[in-house]
Amino acid sequence: MNRSKRMEPVARLADTRQQTAARQLGDWQKVLDDRLARLDELSGYRDEYAQRFESSTSVPLNGVGVRDYRLFLSRLNQAIDQQMKLVQAARAELERSRGQWVEARGRTEAINRVVERFEREERYEVDRREQAEQDDRNVRRKPDF
Repeated sequence: MNRSKRMEPVARLADTRQQTAARQLGDWQKVLDDRLARLDELSGYRDEYAQRFESSTSVPLNGVGVRDYRLFLSRLNQAIDQQMKLVQAARAELERSRGQWVEARGRTEAINRVVERFEREERYEVDRREQAEQDDRNVRRKPDF
């Protein structure tokens, strides 16, 4: 078995690992997008709630109403802070995953270059042998004078 054929399982494994890394990268991108969307929802909700509270100044709130508003706003801010942490964690995982994909892609490309070099060398060797055989046949056909 020639070298290029022996390298095929290694190349397939590297390609599989690269595809797995690419899928994980895509998964983390989706997680980040989802978390960013949730953060936007929470921020929008907080802004809308604050705007509604300020526009309702025509109806005075009692102490309990103000306390409830502040408590609710505080909880919304805590949820936003927590979501920001989740976004940061997803970004970190996305970057780690991107690094793994780049590394896997580099290994795959390197292995593929080796396989291609082996194939070129094998084709060259086959061509050289065929040419030598052709030359030998031509020499045998020549009549001796």
